Amino acid sequence: MSNSEKLETATLGGGCFWCTEAVFDDLKGITEVESGYSGGDVANPTYEQVCTGRTGHAEVVQVTFDPGLISYEDILRIFFTVHDPTTLNRQGNDVGPQYRSVILYHDDAQKRSAEKVIQEIAAAQIWDDPIVTELSPFRAFYKAEDYHQEYFANNPNQGYCRVVIAPKVAKFRKHYSDRLK
Repeated sequence: MSNSEKLETATLGGGCFWCTEAVFDDLKGITEVESGYSGGDVANPTYEQVCTGRTGHAEVVQVTFDPGLISYEDILRIFFTVHDPTTLNRQGNDVGPQYRSVILYHDDAQKRSAEKVIQEIAAAQIWDDPIVTELSPFRAFYKAEDYHQEYFANNPNQGYCRVVIAPKVAKFRKHYSDRLK
């Protein structure tokens, strides 16, 4: 642990929160990752409500991190490598506004950092299509039901985990091996 006196929070939606949580759980400097819902207008939504696409919420992860060990900008750079920020309201076969690419910034510094990283990623021309990641102010986070927390770790042999999450996590671990816990 670094000598940072204050932990910070990032709230990110990159499609299914099971995938995003599995990646951020492995990073040095991350102290907690919770799956949940944010960006909508319904208080305390359930998974079933969010899945309708009518609550306005996205599936997100709330990442608590030590900025002395990992910067917010580095978290965003990793975020942009583990999902497709060019597909509006979808990630692979997961379709609907609840699967949108979104950064919910907690303050002006996070907003500026997000704008900077989005510009970097766009300028690098990693993607053939334009980045459609939504950038919005954080308002509230609603923790998802307990069975969604640590889903990949608790269900590695489940079909979705084997076919979708495991390859994504393996690619992430190979690319960022120097940043793993």
